[in-house]
Amino acid sequence: MRTPQHEVAITVGSGILQDSREIVPEDWRQAFVVTQAAIPLPASWPWPVIEVPNGERAKRLAVVERVAEELASAGATRGDGLIAIGGGVVTDLAGFVAATYHRGIDFVAVPTSLLGMVDAAIGGKTAVNLRAGKNLVGAFWQPRRVVADLDVLATLPRRQWRSGLGELAKYAFLGLDRLVELPLDEAVAEAAQAKARVVERDEREHGERALLNYGHTVGHAIEAAALARRRPLSHGEAVAIGLVVEAIVAERLGRITRDRVIQHVEVVARLGLAHRVPPWIGAAEVMVFLAADKKHRGSLAMVLDGPSGLELVHGVPEAVIVAAIDEARA
Repeated sequence: MRTPQHEVAITVGSGILQDSREIVPEDWRQAFVVTQAAIPLPASWPWPVIEVPNGERAKRLAVVERVAEELASAGATRGDGLIAIGGGVVTDLAGFVAATYHRGIDFVAVPTSLLGMVDAAIGGKTAVNLRAGKNLVGAFWQPRRVVADLDVLATLPRRQWRSGLGELAKYAFLGLDRLVELPLDEAVAEAAQAKARVVERDEREHGERALLNYGHTVGHAIEAAALARRRPLSHGEAVAIGLVVEAIVAERLGRITRDRVIQHVEVVARLGLAHRVPPWIGAAEVMVFLAADKKHRGSLAMVLDGPSGLELVHGVPEAVIVAAIDEARA
């Protein structure tokens, strides 16, 4: 993947974590691993390890400070780099540290989740959370490499599998028409390439990159509503439902036909995911969280399918969204 300032090598395969040449660029003086305790590291890795908390607790400015202090104590300079091994939380955090330590050092993203391999680790979005919301402090900082070793998925918990599949589903509407027919290795590689192509054309999300949020506007709101009910859905499970709801919105606006909505349902179902809004989540709850969406600028905006493919549509009527949610719950 090439952007105006960066060239990113993306490698997808099996067994590649055992070869350090695939991980650490030759011009690095030293490598530092940033990871979480629950993530097993290859025994052959000789580099010092900085562990961060599990879950979203890692994505805090206090953790950024601690990691940076450990790097400084070890004498890390711009000639060194970070290896972020883990899910999206780790790559977000370590990428942000890399973007800010010494005003920018290299990092390599080694995603260990399906979600990370097809989305989170690719594209250079790095961030941590504030009390006011997720990902409010961050930077665009491209990894030097992305290394996706499919062998690490063998022990992935079922819920994390489903989360990754939900994120994968959107690529069926971003040019990968045969997505559900591909074996896993090809699906991961083609999804990664599809995202890379979009990022190359719009690294800073001024236009086309927003299309990668397909399913996410409603999906994030459903995810938040489920969490508020203490019956959480994984990110990908919520996005899969969001894809279907947003397809129904597009149909109600006359942008697509019922057959196209059915295609969305079929893609989600073939990946083994639910396509209906849980009956214990009401449309009013979802709309509360939609109003807080960061793309909200006085009117609701979301990526919708249409006769020319996906596009970001502003001014989507709330009544249409409510009706689409209710239909998806029926």
